[in-house]
Amino acid sequence: MGGALSVVVVGDVMDDVLVRPRGPTALGSDTESEIRRRPGGSGANQAAWLASLGVPVRFYGRVGTADVVRHSDALGRSGVDARLGGDPDEPTGTIVVLVEPTERHMFTDRAANRRLAREDLPRSFDGVDHLHVSGYALFDPRSRVAVADLLRAARAASVSFSVDPSSESYLREMGPSEFLRLTAGAALAFPNAAEATLLGGSPDVESAAVALTERYDTVAVKLGAQGALVVSRGARPVQVPPSSADVVDTTGAGDAFFAGYLAGHLRGLGPVEAGRAAVVAAGRAVVQLGGRPPAA
Repeated sequence: MGGALSVVVVGDVMDDVLVRPRGPTALGSDTESEIRRRPGGSGANQAAWLASLGVPVRFYGRVGTADVVRHSDALGRSGVDARLGGDPDEPTGTIVVLVEPTERHMFTDRAANRRLAREDLPRSFDGVDHLHVSGYALFDPRSRVAVADLLRAARAASVSFSVDPSSESYLREMGPSEFLRLTAGAALAFPNAAEATLLGGSPDVESAAVALTERYDTVAVKLGAQGALVVSRGARPVQVPPSSADVVDTTGAGDAFFAGYLAGHLRGLGPVEAGRAAVVAAGRAVVQLGGRPPAA
């Protein structure tokens, strides 16, 4: 990695409301719960996890104008150089996460994130070793234009980039073929199993991942409790076992997985070794409530 700045991350910034019921849901009445508010957003979480692993990182996103300082400070405490645009008309995005023992359900209002604009994004790639784009930044037509332009500029500047498809439901709305078209040429892609099978056009995760290497150099599929599947173009898929951990909350596990992989990749690890680093990082995420490293 060269220079003081190594990685640029682009994506969502959110206010997370995490709800963990203390017992069975009492439909139509009250359920005693643990409720916590945390700074979140997949892209912002990814940047925070990268910084926690010692990677110099700058993050670009958009929040409500009143929250620029608050969210910049939160990312700064994680070691991230935050460059946040302020939206005068839309509030910061909010997500309510219902946390269950083996799953989570998300109720999302992306708000200001939908209006991510070209002026919110980097103007050059000076000193940048790698660009990462969270798929959320491509799902809304307004932000899609700006981020697609950024990806074209990265290709023109021969800057390596990676993508995380982020959301099966949003991918279906956007159309898998459009996502693949916009992100073709990525050095790395980080789908989960559902996203991989949707984008790869096969119900079999391994076959889908192999198909995706026609678009991406390496695909690291997040498999949750089953670990990961790593496949590079022309190579055989390799299953990476999970890290043992007592799961509290899976929010942010995929973001930590990405960070662990990319940190290893930038330090010269091969795909399988980087995959092992990724599952270790994901194991750090699931033992706490919330999507960022403890410093956030």
